[in-house]
Amino acid sequence: MDGNTLWQALALMLVIEGLLPLVAPNRWRGMFEQILRLGNGQIRFFGLCSMAAGLLLLLFLA
Repeated sequence: MDGNTLWQALALMLVIEGLLPLVAPNRWRGMFEQILRLGNGQIRFFGLCSMAAGLLLLLFLA
């Protein structure tokens, strides 16, 4: 894996992250309103789960 692969992965992440605001801006806004109501611990837990899922996916694909 070279540095170019990392940049391609980051670019793909940005494309995927931009899909929801492009396709359903009202739903995207509602999702962020719900996130704002969560506590710091809950947000950290979801961040941890997201990182763990990403790491597991990387391990399975490598």
